[in-house]
Amino acid sequence: MNRPATLEGWRVWDLVGRLGGQLRVLPGAVVGWDLTAALALGDALGVPPAAAAELLPPIEAVMVSKLNEQMASGRLEGRDV
Repeated sequence: MNRPATLEGWRVWDLVGRLGGQLRVLPGAVVGWDLTAALALGDALGVPPAAAAELLPPIEAVMVSKLNEQMASGRLEGRDV
């Protein structure tokens, strides 16, 4: 359904899977990824910078929304976020 359609899209999706340690958090809320670190990691992995800059922000917005929803409902209790 929402699968990447291009090689660049797949590379960004792979990058997204590697960004778990790059979360910016406040007590009780996820605010996003450290995008400086995300872009540096993408560069090291050969992700085209333009693709990362274009695709990461909308993916980040959905990730933040969903993680905060899960935290609010208590579905993330006991997990490191």
